[in-house]
Amino acid sequence: MMNFRMLGAALTAFALAAVASAQAPAPAVPVRVIAFDGGWNLPVWAAQRQGFFEANGVSVQLSFTPNSAALVTGLYDGRYDVALATIDNFIAYQEGQGEAKLAGEPDFAVVMGGDGGFLSVVGGPGIKSFADLKGKTLSVDAMTTGLAFVLRELVARSGLSESDVTYVRAGGTPLRYRDIVAGKHDATLLRTPFELLAQERGLAILGTAEGLGAYQGSVAAVRRSWAAKNEAALVGFIRGYRQGVAWVYDPANRAIAEALLVANNRDMTPPLAKKSYDLLLTAKGGLARDGALDMDGIRTVLQLRSKYGVPQKTLTDPAKYVDESYLRAATAR
Repeated sequence: MMNFRMLGAALTAFALAAVASAQAPAPAVPVRVIAFDGGWNLPVWAAQRQGFFEANGVSVQLSFTPNSAALVTGLYDGRYDVALATIDNFIAYQEGQGEAKLAGEPDFAVVMGGDGGFLSVVGGPGIKSFADLKGKTLSVDAMTTGLAFVLRELVARSGLSESDVTYVRAGGTPLRYRDIVAGKHDATLLRTPFELLAQERGLAILGTAEGLGAYQGSVAAVRRSWAAKNEAALVGFIRGYRQGVAWVYDPANRAIAEALLVANNRDMTPPLAKKSYDLLLTAKGGLARDGALDMDGIRTVLQLRSKYGVPQKTLTDPAKYVDESYLRAATAR
C-alpha cells in the first residue's frame, strides 16, 4: 500500500510540475535595436513601459547612434538586429552609394514603416530666410544620406545654387541640433521635436519638406539573413511596436506619452511635449498607425536619390528594398 501511495504522490508531483512548466512563459528573446535619438522613438518607449514587447516574446534593448554610418555598419556587422532610421539609409547601401564601406554585399530589408519624416529646415542665429543662407554653411549627417538630399532640394527650390552654400558633416539630428543652437552652422534639417526645441531658443524654421509631397521617413530595417533565422522574434518586435503606436494614439494615454517625451528628450519641457505630441500624431506624415510603408513616399525618396546620389542611378522600384511578409505575419492573429 505504501509503495502505491508513494508512486501516486510521485506521479501527482510530476504531473503538477509538467503543468507548471507548460504554463510558464518562454523567456523573452533579446532584440537589439539601434536608432537615432529623438521623439520619433515614442512608440518604442511606450511599448517598453507597457510591457508590449515582453507580451510578444521579445525584450528590446534600445541603443542610440551618433550618425548614419555607425547605424548601418552596426546592423551589417550583427551588433544590432533591427535598425530604426529613415529609409534612404538602407537604399543607399543597397545601391552602392553609402558613405561607409561594408565588407560585403548588404542584404537589408525594410520590414515596417514608421513616419513621414517630420522634416524642417532651421536657421542658425540671425538666419530668418533661405535668402540669408547665401555664402553660409549648412550641416548634414552625411553627404550621401536622404535627409541631406532633402535639404539640398529645398535649398535649390528656394532659388539658391549648390555653389551658394557649403555643406558640412555634423552627425545625427541631436548633434546637429546642439551645433545649430551653439551657432556653429547657419542652417540644418531637423526632425520633430528638435525644430520645436530650436524655436524655443529663438531660432527660425525656414521651411518644411511638405512641398516634396509624400515622403517615407523612419522605417524598421533588418538583414534578410537574420530575419530568416529569427522570424518569431521579428514578428514579436513588430507586434509590440504596433501596440506601442496604438497606445500612444489613445487620448487616454496622452499625459503619460507627453511625460515619456520629457523624460527621454534633453531640453524637452511639458509645454513643448504637448506641441511635439500633436506633431508626432499629425494626420499627414505622423506616426504610422499600422506600420504600413508609404510606397508613394518611397518613390519620392528614390527620385531624390536618383538626382543627387553618386554614382548616379535611376531608381524607381520601391519593392526592391522592402519585405512586407513579416508585417503581414504580425497583423495576422
